[in-house]
Amino acid sequence: MTAMAPKRTEPDLSFLLDHTSHVLRTRMSAQLAEIDLTPRMHCVLVHALEEERTQAQLAEIGDMDKTTMVVTVDALEKAGLAERRPSSTDRRARIIAVTDEGAKVAEESQKIVDRVHENALASLPDDEREVLLQALNRLVTGHLETPVEGARPARRARQKG
Repeated sequence: MTAMAPKRTEPDLSFLLDHTSHVLRTRMSAQLAEIDLTPRMHCVLVHALEEERTQAQLAEIGDMDKTTMVVTVDALEKAGLAERRPSSTDRRARIIAVTDEGAKVAEESQKIVDRVHENALASLPDDEREVLLQALNRLVTGHLETPVEGARPARRARQKG
């Protein structure tokens, strides 16, 4: 007896996006591991360098729960790359400040991230690369910009930033 699977009428966009995203993340993780960094650590360093941000703000940007964020910042502190400090604008808040060494590592890790992205896009002809980027940007700023809440929430994607 064979299953009577419903006929697909559209390409499996979820699979295509999920699979490429997963492979990209594995490549990113492997490359960053060579400098003893994780993608989360990279995310925190880069976004903490942009402006004064609290741990909660950085967790939101990086789509990390509170526990994951604490572990990530603890690892950055232990490595001497960042530290928790009082905010200069709100004495009740604590920010994540990147050390001089952390800024150097963030520079190096950004080069790695850019290279991983460049290599992925280089596998496409120039004209297809531009079309892909334009189409994805149109989706994330248009029809697929805002998640829909359901009875069973899906894992939230990392926020652009």
